[in-house]
Amino acid sequence: MESLGFKHHDHSSCISGGVAAVAQTCADEGLQFTPVRKRVLEILLEGHRAIGAYEILDVLREEGMGSQPPVAYRALDFLVKYGFAHKIERLNAFIACSHPGDAHAAAFLICRSCDAVAETATAPAGGRLGKAAEETGFTIERTVLEAEGVCPNCQGKSE
Repeated sequence: MESLGFKHHDHSSCISGGVAAVAQTCADEGLQFTPVRKRVLEILLEGHRAIGAYEILDVLREEGMGSQPPVAYRALDFLVKYGFAHKIERLNAFIACSHPGDAHAAAFLICRSCDAVAETATAPAGGRLGKAAEETGFTIERTVLEAEGVCPNCQGKSE
């Protein structure tokens, strides 16, 4: 799995491809991909950085798509529930999934300087955590792996 958060790429293609992948998965699974859910996904895809619910709500409000927090939170809950977005616990914010529709355990590299977030794959069940869980009879259902540091674009810049 390739991380996109710190690399330059065709951003418009990234956004359209991400929306198309989610739309197709929703059609295949019989899920409602409403205009608000689609717009929230687009907002998340626009920056490859973690975005808070209230920042998303501000955009929705400006665009006339709703002004109450439940509007943003319902869309985010849907996107996270079906793996189209992830919650970055450390930042209490959200990011679009780099690989929607693919079953994977994600890990996040968070730049403390520019707030860029790169998603990459991890295999917690095969590492030390998985071994500890197996030894204790624990079943891992969900993991959150987040690392904070400085991305390649910010390294060497004065802080």
